[in-house]
Parts: sequence; C-alpha cells; structure tokens
Amino acid sequence: MEMISAIVHQLTRDLSMDQIEGTNFEPYYIDHTAGLWPQAASGAPFTSTYFQSKGDAITDLHEDMAAEQKARTTYDNIIRLVKDDPDILDPIRFLREREIVHYQRFGESLGIVQDHLNSKNFYYFNPEFDKKMPR
Repeated sequence: MEMISAIVHQLTRDLSMDQIEGTNFEPYYIDHTAGLWPQAASGAPFTSTYFQSKGDAITDLHEDMAAEQKARTTYDNIIRLVKDDPDILDPIRFLREREIVHYQRFGESLGIVQDHLNSKNFYYFNPEFDKKMPR
C-alpha cells in the first residue's frame, strides 16, 4: 500500500488546476484535493472488511492465496495501461513479483497444514478449533 500511495503522490503532487479540471481526477480532487485516499478504481473506499479470516488454517490460506492472485491481476492491469513509464512500471513489476512469491509461499504453507492433519478429509473439522476430531 505504501508503494502504491507513493506512486500516486508522485503523479499528483504538482498538478495544476488546468490539468485537473475536466479530467477523471476532478471528482477525486473535490473530495480529497491531492491527498491520498485509498479506494478502488470504482471509487469504493478501502475498508477493513476486505480482510478475511475464519479461524480455520485451510480456509484462511485459501483466502490469502486468492488475495495474492487478485493483487497480481491488478498489477497486470496497471502494467497494460501504463506501458512505458519506468517510474511507475518498475515498482509495479516489483510488487507483482512479490505477489507471485507470496502466493507460492501460502501454497507451500497449505501443503504443510494438510500434511500434518490427522485425516485425509480436510474439510470434516476445523483443526484450529476442534481439538479432537468427532467420530
């Protein structure tokens, strides 16, 4: 989040009113000037409800893996749109690579959790909560 915010700040900090008026940035400027306000491209503000946790290692690891893939897809889309600005592309490519590595590590963690369960039916009980598997 910090790197994306820094990029947005660098792109918007020296905008003139002539550069803002009549652009898609104008409604944002009205609400936030050039301050950083995390929101989706659709305009929906960031909320902690984006973070998911069920307290079950298998469920949570799948959620983590999905979040990494969603972020990677967002970075892919930014790369397609920006095309030729190295000041934006270089950090976005770095962040994209991190998402791939995180996805791989979460996948490895999922394998470790599944290997250490005492059952082949991973979805029969919650290993984080149910101390003894019901019979």
